[in-house]
Amino acid sequence: MDSVRYDQAGTSVTVPLALKILIAGGFGAGKTTLVSALSEVRPLQTEEVLTDAGIGTDDISGVEGKSTTTVAMDFGRITINDDLQVYLFGTPGQDRFWFLWDELAFGALGAVVLADTRRLADCFPSIDYFEQRGIPFVVGVNCFEDTRRFELETVRRALDLDPDVPMVLCDARDRQSGKLVLISLVEHVARQRGEPVPAA
Repeated sequence: MDSVRYDQAGTSVTVPLALKILIAGGFGAGKTTLVSALSEVRPLQTEEVLTDAGIGTDDISGVEGKSTTTVAMDFGRITINDDLQVYLFGTPGQDRFWFLWDELAFGALGAVVLADTRRLADCFPSIDYFEQRGIPFVVGVNCFEDTRRFELETVRRALDLDPDVPMVLCDARDRQSGKLVLISLVEHVARQRGEPVPAA
């Protein structure tokens, strides 16, 4: 699975297989938080402070406490073992940064769409994007504090998801919770490809 390259001295060097996963969803859904929780290295973030210039452009209803926004991407890394590394790319959640999505999605194994039940409609652009391009995805329903909880099937119906799209309740702040979302995605990709589902 990994590839072999040679250094300047001609010695073979094993390069681990790299898997690319996108973390998508609406503005304020928890993408930056999830990448930060999962990454073993200090994540690269392109967060900028929301200013008065965004009034009328950035809809912060339901997330009035949010003071920053991702303007390019978030990036993190997880080393599974010597032969496998996972690279996480958090997408910007606002429409004005959509021109970045095609570059970020290139070569991706699949995606996690984070859903915020306070602003559920914000998921539709991400879901449509991945469906139209045939990119496998799972939906992680981020359980914010002091927010009404819904059954997963209720959320599925609201998002009009196909029955085979996995849905997982999660807490984007919690590393173990985030890992379960990624495992759900990898298992989903394996099933779609007709491959054995890896052991968790």
